[in-house]
Amino acid sequence: MKAITTGALIHTFHAQPRAASITRVWADTLFRAEQQHLLRLLFWSGLSILGGTAALATVVVRRFQSPLLKHFAIQMTAWGLIVAVIAGIAWREAHFRDVSGAARLERLLWMSIGLDVGYVAIGVVLAGAAWALARRMGGVGAGTAIVVQGIALLVIDLQSAAAVSR
Repeated sequence: MKAITTGALIHTFHAQPRAASITRVWADTLFRAEQQHLLRLLFWSGLSILGGTAALATVVVRRFQSPLLKHFAIQMTAWGLIVAVIAGIAWREAHFRDVSGAARLERLLWMSIGLDVGYVAIGVVLAGAAWALARRMGGVGAGTAIVVQGIALLVIDLQSAAAVSR
């Protein structure tokens, strides 16, 4: 280790006057990872609301008779609003975590990943059943939107789980 001497003081590369504890650094890193996850969710919810509202406005203004696009837009907007509310509440309640809090966060993320896979499956079943049983394009649109939301949430949650599980 290289030391620099200045008069009576010896400064080393690793020496700091107020060194942060490893627990504080770890908790800070976990807190930032949680904030990034919530920002991704808020960004996705904003895109969902914007896209869904734009598609719905297009259907209404142009007087299209497109149940597929109408129900797709309704689902996208509704999911966007729900995700925004959940992420907003989680943002407000985010805090530094100890080891047990980190373990709870990781379990919550893995539960969320399981739910995301379930959303994709439900969307596929809804769209498939709507088409196969009744040729209802509204059901196909709603099911497709649920699949899109499930895949997007799955990707976001997997990114966060990879960061938290390290």
